[in-house]
Amino acid sequence: MRILVAGGAGFVGSNLCERLVDQGHEVLCIDNLSTGRIRNLANLLTHSRFCFIEHDVIKGVPDTKYPVDRIYHLASPASPPGYQSRQIETLRVNSEGTLHLLELAEKHGARLLYASTSEVYGDPLEHPQSEEYRGNVSSTGPRSMYDEGKRYGEALCMAFYRVRQVDVRIVRIFNTYGPKSDPYDGRIVPSFITQALLNRPITVYGDGRQTRALCYIDDTIEGMIRMMESEKTSGEVVNLGNPDEHSVLDYARLIIELTGSSSEIHFQGPVVGDDPHRRCPDISKAKRLLDWAPCIPLSEGLPRTIEYFRTELAELGVLAAT
Repeated sequence: MRILVAGGAGFVGSNLCERLVDQGHEVLCIDNLSTGRIRNLANLLTHSRFCFIEHDVIKGVPDTKYPVDRIYHLASPASPPGYQSRQIETLRVNSEGTLHLLELAEKHGARLLYASTSEVYGDPLEHPQSEEYRGNVSSTGPRSMYDEGKRYGEALCMAFYRVRQVDVRIVRIFNTYGPKSDPYDGRIVPSFITQALLNRPITVYGDGRQTRALCYIDDTIEGMIRMMESEKTSGEVVNLGNPDEHSVLDYARLIIELTGSSSEIHFQGPVVGDDPHRRCPDISKAKRLLDWAPCIPLSEGLPRTIEYFRTELAELGVLAAT
């Protein structure tokens, strides 16, 4: 198939592009490189079935020359530093960018998968979070540009599904980690591993008892592809994440242990504004519709991720090569 991946130079997008090319598809990757990294695509840039275009989907979609069969929409900053430093762009790519991609899907009769987020649940009052939970989200808070941008994107997708019969599918991605993530993007796994490998203090905000449930990137990609290719998921919303929940402090201690770091844990004041205290997916719907559940445990995923960051930091010149 011909597949367009918007936001394909990002962490999730670049891993998705690699998987799709490996499966034999032709992949057109679009990214404005505001938070995506061209180095994430290094293994693909010379491949005959891969094409990269530096472009911002807020401005529309470039001429694809040929019809596309599938559209994956991952074009948005996804880490707090990324979207808080690009607040208007984040709102626009999830509104105007989503509109342009939906119109392309309608024109070509393509399926579109919209990568939403667990952030649509806000600081949840329900635990674990199911797809039916409507969330506890501030429309004006310091994370609102991302939370509300994604909620609007979901609503726009469903309007195209109901009114124009465009085949859309929505995945709400929970905390995901693995190779190709930016060492400095501000999320806990990249931050903790980078700090540990450099033997710097591990920064934990608040008391560290807030929880996250981490899903390895390969599992997330598998869930996305199953969602796209299922004949049962048109117009559906499905959580993708790992229900194996641990505290932030537990992750910090585990990463120190796995890296053999001399880092100490440094506590700072809690994050101001809307930082969720608990985050864990209910994946019963993914199990039922996709026959999907994560299969890569922390004991496998974290060492792979640590080795990636060890190499990445050495190539960036901030860590001595080993």
